[in-house]
Amino acid sequence: MWFDLVFYTLGALLIVGGLVGAILPTLPGIPMVFGGIWLVAAVNDYQHVGLWWLLLIGALGTVGVIVDFVAGTLGAKRVGASKRALWGASLGTLVGMFFGIPGILIGPFAGALIGELSSGTSVLRSAHVGIGTWIGLLLGALVKLVISLVMVGLFGFAMLVD
Repeated sequence: MWFDLVFYTLGALLIVGGLVGAILPTLPGIPMVFGGIWLVAAVNDYQHVGLWWLLLIGALGTVGVIVDFVAGTLGAKRVGASKRALWGASLGTLVGMFFGIPGILIGPFAGALIGELSSGTSVLRSAHVGIGTWIGLLLGALVKLVISLVMVGLFGFAMLVD
């Protein structure tokens, strides 16, 4: 009984931390939310949240993680970036993940900017592509937050239904 309370608390902390991580790029928000949901379901012996609920919530989380990774690249593509800028935005996102918030904010922008400059376009056009990348990242963060909230909502619904 005491261990159950500890694990329920840990699950709740993971869910709350994951919701914060949906906004702050330094925390893996969606995986934390899913981990908390899975932990609470496991402690409850999967009575309320069974395999199908976990698969549905996990699939939704997977979509959110994919959106998070490609958002900057899609933003660059939306403003007509070259292939080099798209590769630069992707590489900048990947490298930026290892440098915390500054890396997440600067990496995709710098990658798109450098990629666009290397394709021979002007500095102004390259900056435009970089800003499009940032806008894509912001929209991606919004989608990630919405998906995280939907995951928590589905979890709550599953707990109440059964």
